[in-house]
Amino acid sequence: MTAAQADLRIDRPSVADGAALWRLAKESGTLDLNSSYSYLLWCRDFAATSAVARAEGGEPVGFVTGYVRPQDPHTLLVWQVAVDAAHRGRGLAAALLDGLTARLAAERPLTAVETTITPGNTASERLFASFAERHGASVAREVLFDAGLFPDGPHDPEVLYRIGPLSF
Repeated sequence: MTAAQADLRIDRPSVADGAALWRLAKESGTLDLNSSYSYLLWCRDFAATSAVARAEGGEPVGFVTGYVRPQDPHTLLVWQVAVDAAHRGRGLAAALLDGLTARLAAERPLTAVETTITPGNTASERLFASFAERHGASVAREVLFDAGLFPDGPHDPEVLYRIGPLSF
């Protein structure tokens, strides 16, 4: 964690954080916003594979949500990453991702991280490329969901980024 983040604490989200995570996702300007209900469920059912950064007063200022893939239990799929505008540019997203993967690797074998990134989301591309570099892993990219699969109108394809092999 950098000196700019010394006043932040990274831990697991709780159901009480669901509304704040929804707000952070909404205010990100880039994430697909899920229903507020889904963030409450996420904080309940996937807290063990997610992380939240808290300011001094305990208010969430950033989060990473993820889950372990059922068909590949050594892979964490990162669903969303968001950081409050006032805390961006300080390496908080990287600290959240590093903290989450270190916690999971201490609990179970973790050999890869996957995420999907919409083409043109350079902040996410940089975040995951730097994660791979810090962990000495390669990045493989492939289209996971072509634009034509989305039923709700025009949509960019989702590109799967697979980072691995990881060693902790």
